[in-house]
Amino acid sequence: MGTRVHYPEEIKWEVIKLKQAGKSNKEIMEQLGIKHKSQIKTWMKWFRTGQTYRFSQQVGKQYTYGKGTEELSELDQLKLKNKQLETQLEILKKYQEIERSWSRKSLYKL
Repeated sequence: MGTRVHYPEEIKWEVIKLKQAGKSNKEIMEQLGIKHKSQIKTWMKWFRTGQTYRFSQQVGKQYTYGKGTEELSELDQLKLKNKQLETQLEILKKYQEIERSWSRKSLYKL
C-alpha cells in the first residue's frame, strides 16, 4: 500500500484556478507535482459541489473529521444546499436533453 501525500490547501486552490483556465490534468500534475489525476478530479468534484471545507482537512479524514455540514454556519449550509440543488437541476436538464434526442430519433425511424 502506498503512502498518502498531503497537499496544502493552497495547492488545491491553485489546481481549481488552473482547471478553470483550461489547463489539462497532465499539465497541472507536472506543474504542481501532483502524483495522480484522480486527486485533481476529487478536488474539482468537491469544488463543484461546494465542499471546499474538505480542502483544509487531514489526509484520509475528509469524510469523518472536522467540519461537516452541521458545523457550518447557517449561511454556509444554505450556500452548500443551493449548490447541491443547482447541480441536481443541471443534471436533470442534461437528462431531459438526452431524452428529447432519443425521442426525435425514434420518431424519425417511424
